[in-house]
Amino acid sequence: MGTIGAVHEEPIKEAQAFSTTATTITAINHHKQPLDAGALFVLKSKGSWWHSGYHLTTSIVAPPLLSLPFAFASLGWTAGVLSLVIGAIVTFYSYNLISLVLEHHAALGHRHLRFRDMAYDILGARWGKYYVGPIQFMVCYGAVVGNILLGGQCLKAIYVLWNPNGTMKLYEFVITFGVLMLMLAQVPSFHSLRHINLISLLLCLLYSSSATAASIYIGTTKGTNKNYSLSTNDETRIFGIFNAMAIVATTFGNGIIPEIQATLAPPVKGKMFKGLCVCYAVVTVTFFSVAISGYWAFGNEAEGLILSNFLDHDGNPLVPRWFIMMTNIFTILQLSAVAVVYLQPTNEVLEKTFADPTRGEFSARNVVPRVISRSISVILATTIAAMLPFFGDINAMIGAFGFFPLDFVLPMVLFNMTFKPSKRSPMFWLNSSIAVIFSAVSVTAAVAAVRQISLDAKTYKLFANV
Repeated sequence: MGTIGAVHEEPIKEAQAFSTTATTITAINHHKQPLDAGALFVLKSKGSWWHSGYHLTTSIVAPPLLSLPFAFASLGWTAGVLSLVIGAIVTFYSYNLISLVLEHHAALGHRHLRFRDMAYDILGARWGKYYVGPIQFMVCYGAVVGNILLGGQCLKAIYVLWNPNGTMKLYEFVITFGVLMLMLAQVPSFHSLRHINLISLLLCLLYSSSATAASIYIGTTKGTNKNYSLSTNDETRIFGIFNAMAIVATTFGNGIIPEIQATLAPPVKGKMFKGLCVCYAVVTVTFFSVAISGYWAFGNEAEGLILSNFLDHDGNPLVPRWFIMMTNIFTILQLSAVAVVYLQPTNEVLEKTFADPTRGEFSARNVVPRVISRSISVILATTIAAMLPFFGDINAMIGAFGFFPLDFVLPMVLFNMTFKPSKRSPMFWLNSSIAVIFSAVSVTAAVAAVRQISLDAKTYKLFANV
């Protein structure tokens, strides 16, 4: 019987060995494929850790942080400050985990340049193709649309400030901002944005300090009534809390860590951590100063964009007109940098689809389809922004479905699957707990966002002049 069992075990072992070998060969072949045009031209790896800091700061420290006082209005002082602290700690931790996973695979000889590539190898082809890839594209393109809309609103704010009886509509300002984006979209690669993103870093410090100074000035000198009480309606208060959490998550959101790390020249070890330290130094200064000063000055009256609070109910400025205009200009300029950063995943897909990697990056064969495809992409985003000026509600839902999974859940899962920490280790349970908690928060925040859309549906109108 022992001999017969051994005879039967031989084919089984051979089949298992063949299966393992086939899987290994498939993985090796996947990694050894030559770089496509998207990776070769858009995600070229030439940057330093300083450059990664610029890219990270532009992608995270963006004008949506001016909505943080509004989020505090639904959370109150304690929960508001706590949500900022938790958001900062968890996202710094999760982005560092993604970086470590990417460094690990790079050390093994197969460097991942895109989020979907990392998901493909760690979670499987279906997760990369049908979940991570589409969600990342939705989040990034949604961010482009949202930034174009916000840019148009800031342009209109300047116009109304100097010409209160003007007849220009919001969609005209959105189109104007879209023209600026049309030009910036032609910047060939992510690495080429390094100087623009350095300026962006300075701009975010400028408009954040301006917003903070204006809030302190108004709160000190104008004697505004400050009400910090939360809603007495249980349903409104609960959904308001989760909607505010979605705002905070979207503010800290990134969704393109692998693409930013792809811009680094090898070896990449340790460079992203330094870039994250630069970024979160700016995050700490800007997020907390704007959120705390804005909520202190205006309390529950804090608007969705704190700049709106710098005018009284009759449209009269509470600080000098030139100061409001200057702050809006800083915001508009940085919005253009943020939007072009979040265009990069779309540009990479377009380049991969239409460019020829065997021809020169600036050959006519590649330049013509690049200009056409990117222009169509920006025109479509601008059209959506002009048509749907209530896109902020939709963006909250995109953030709940997108930024939560990409930034608060997947990094923990990817790290545990890559390094396989012991199930008895604190690291395993910390990562698992964060993933489970924020998965639940993501679902609840999505429900709150859908509820808000239904409540605001009666005011929706295409090309509305809001």
